Amino acid sequence: MKFDVSSSALLTRLQSISKVIASKNTLPILDSFLFQLKEDKLIITASDVETRLITTVDVINASGSGLFAVSAKILLEPLKKLPEQPLTFDINDDNMEIFIYFQNGKYNFIGQRGDTYPQQKPLSEAAIDLNMESQILLNGISRSLFATAEDELRPVMNGIYFDIQAENLTFVASDGHKLVRLRNNAVQSAGRASFILPKKPANLLKNLLGKNNNPVKIQFDENNAYITTENFEMICRLIEGRYPNYNSVIPQENPNKLTIDRVSFLNALERVAVFSNPASSLIKLQLSANQVIVSAQDIDFSTSAEEKIACQYDSPELSIGFKGTFLIEILSNINAEEIVLELADPSRAGVIVPTENEENEELLMLLMPMVLND
Repeated sequence: MKFDVSSSALLTRLQSISKVIASKNTLPILDSFLFQLKEDKLIITASDVETRLITTVDVINASGSGLFAVSAKILLEPLKKLPEQPLTFDINDDNMEIFIYFQNGKYNFIGQRGDTYPQQKPLSEAAIDLNMESQILLNGISRSLFATAEDELRPVMNGIYFDIQAENLTFVASDGHKLVRLRNNAVQSAGRASFILPKKPANLLKNLLGKNNNPVKIQFDENNAYITTENFEMICRLIEGRYPNYNSVIPQENPNKLTIDRVSFLNALERVAVFSNPASSLIKLQLSANQVIVSAQDIDFSTSAEEKIACQYDSPELSIGFKGTFLIEILSNINAEEIVLELADPSRAGVIVPTENEENEELLMLLMPMVLND
């Protein structure tokens, strides 16, 4: 096998899929990229058994075809330091000796036979198709990923739940303390379906989905999902199990509504949080007529802080405690200028919504309160 390829085009593709490779693999060949030469296309695969990323790069002057695997480390490190130039790959099909020729020199190493690389199971005939713009998928993942759990006992909470209805798609994530529900009315499908996307592939997608609006195709069955975009294909194992009824935990009657500038609130929280107890990160909100007092204290070190912020609030006075780090995360993942904090009483979850949603979106975030000792 022999072919020529642009060094920067190859490096860009390798870097985009290399993050899937685990630091410790059960199969040694998974430390490598799998290459398949097919006419003037080089198909590159990286995998950690659970998740697989596939991309292609154009080549010229190709002769022969076949599979070979190359250690990710051997290939990535030198390519990062090479200026843009054509590379010539020359692979001996018999002993897998590989030469890479470039402007000022050559690399020589032994590759591995590609036929020992684990193969992916095809989807079942009952697989479901879902199409959307890449920005919708990126938005859904970016806004909800922070709320996923790290729970060995309830693995279903460790991913993003895709709740597919005929008229919309809802992204849901929760760790039992905070919850995100982002509904998008621009995605329509044939009927009711759902799946849970694990955290690692969700993170990879977040990095891979560009700023463009190219279409994304998702095909999934009860075990796996195939996610195809313009430049790559991801195949990942889904989390099996039944996701809890997320709507049942969202309080419906919240008569106390506080409207506040999101950035002012966020900045005050970040300043005051420095003075909170590091173990609990407790921040107290005291709501009264058109103002909220944000306060925190650490009794062990005799530190405390308090800030007043103007807001719109005309309900009875109320004090409620939240974990500061969670509240800061929630506000950082909302884009609106103003948010509404809806409360029933100090023992029930606070609901946070933007005053204005983005086009075709309905965003709701929920945060469980903490007990105040006063």
